Amino acid sequence: MKVKGFNHLTVNVKNLRESLHFYTEVLGLQVVHKGNKDAYLEWGSAWICLVEQPEYVEPVLNAAGIDHIAFSIEEDHFAEAVEILRTYNIPITRGPVKRGIGWSVNFLDPDGTRLELHTSNLAERMSVWK
Repeated sequence: MKVKGFNHLTVNVKNLRESLHFYTEVLGLQVVHKGNKDAYLEWGSAWICLVEQPEYVEPVLNAAGIDHIAFSIEEDHFAEAVEILRTYNIPITRGPVKRGIGWSVNFLDPDGTRLELHTSNLAERMSVWK
C-alpha cells in the first residue's frame, strides 16, 4: 500500500450550527455542503467534515488519539489571525510562540478540539529540529 497524501478530517461536534459558525467565520473555511447533521468544509486541497453527535464525549487531554489539528497560515497574516481569535474570545492555549522557523498559536474550537495555526512547513521545521 502507498498512501499518496492527506485527504480529510472528520470532527464530532455537539452543535453543528455553532461549530459551522466557528469554522467558517473565524477560520475562513468554505462550506461545500451542509446537511441536517453534517457539513463539509474545504481548506486548500483538504476538507473537514463536521458531524453533529448529541452523545458527544468530551475530549480527554493526554489520551491516545489525535492531539490537535494544525492549519497553515502565511506569516504575513499570522498577527491578524491571532487578533481575530482574541476578538472572538477564542480560548488560546499556547502562544503565539516561535517554533523553529515558524510561528504557532494553539486554541480551542467550541467543543474543546485543540487547533493550531502554524506559519512554516515541514522542511523548515526539520531544519532546526533537534
